[in-house]
Amino acid sequence: MKKSLWLTFVLALAAAPAARAQEEHAASPLTVEFGLMFWTLVVFVLLLVILKKFAWPAILGAVEAREAALEQQIADAERSRAEAAKLLEEHKRLVAEAKAQAHGIVLDARQLSEKERAVALEKAKQEQEEMLARARREIAAERDRAIADLRREAVDLSLAAASKLVGQRLGDDADRKIVLDYLATLDGGR
Repeated sequence: MKKSLWLTFVLALAAAPAARAQEEHAASPLTVEFGLMFWTLVVFVLLLVILKKFAWPAILGAVEAREAALEQQIADAERSRAEAAKLLEEHKRLVAEAKAQAHGIVLDARQLSEKERAVALEKAKQEQEEMLARARREIAAERDRAIADLRREAVDLSLAAASKLVGQRLGDDADRKIVLDYLATLDGGR
């Protein structure tokens, strides 16, 4: 750094006589002064050398660092995009699996409810048939009891009527048997 300051100081001293000379001659813009042109070229070349030696590496380093940072950011963004795409595919797969499972559960529940409904209907039919059979048995038993009661009544009425006709009391078991046999022959004739 001291070296560059020293060099700048020397250049300023060298340029001072040229500036004084220029002030002495009032020149038009179209006149060419070779001394001024020489010192301008010398100062330009020296400034170019100083910039190349000290400023150019710093500028180039900053540009290269920026380029590397941008490349790293691009690579990170690409990795993030690839990871996001992978996660999206995983999410889609999981959603599809969940839908398939839900559909399967719904189908299983539907089948189970159909089976339960069929079992319930079968059980209801069976209970209905059992109740109907029990009712038929009870009706048949009541009918048989009613027929037996009716026969007994008929026998008693027949005996009472016959005893009034005959004038004596008919009521022993032998008389009952005769009437029952007669009624049985009537039932067989139907």
